[in-house]
Amino acid sequence: MKALVKTFAAAALIAVSTFAMATEGPGSKSAKANINLSTADLALNHYVAVTTEGESAGVEQLFAEDFSQKAHATTNKRDELVKFFKKQKGEKLNCTVSNDIIEESADYIVAKVTLKFENFTKTDLVTLVREGNDWKVSKSINSYK
Repeated sequence: MKALVKTFAAAALIAVSTFAMATEGPGSKSAKANINLSTADLALNHYVAVTTEGESAGVEQLFAEDFSQKAHATTNKRDELVKFFKKQKGEKLNCTVSNDIIEESADYIVAKVTLKFENFTKTDLVTLVREGNDWKVSKSINSYK
């Protein structure tokens, strides 16, 4: 009888633990990284790390809510790109990266990020905007040569 009570107690403990973990969920706020985007340089460097080095921490934080990306005739929205970059976690591109600041003010910056691959070059014109205390990527326009 004591063994049966201990078995039920153990089963109840496991059930309670499982429900507690399930309510937190895999995408809970406590599991998300908080990236320092307090300057345009930090935000631009993190954008380059996300797009070329497979960095996935802080992806949701990096892109503005109204973010859009144009590549050829296709426009990608924020949610699509966030999902894409999360899937690319750890994937590093075999390219040389350089960036130049084209235009800069107190609340926005336009940068040219160039990715040189063996057989082609991708140019990414990136607009970053200040939102409160953080900088976020609001637009990206890609071209290929």
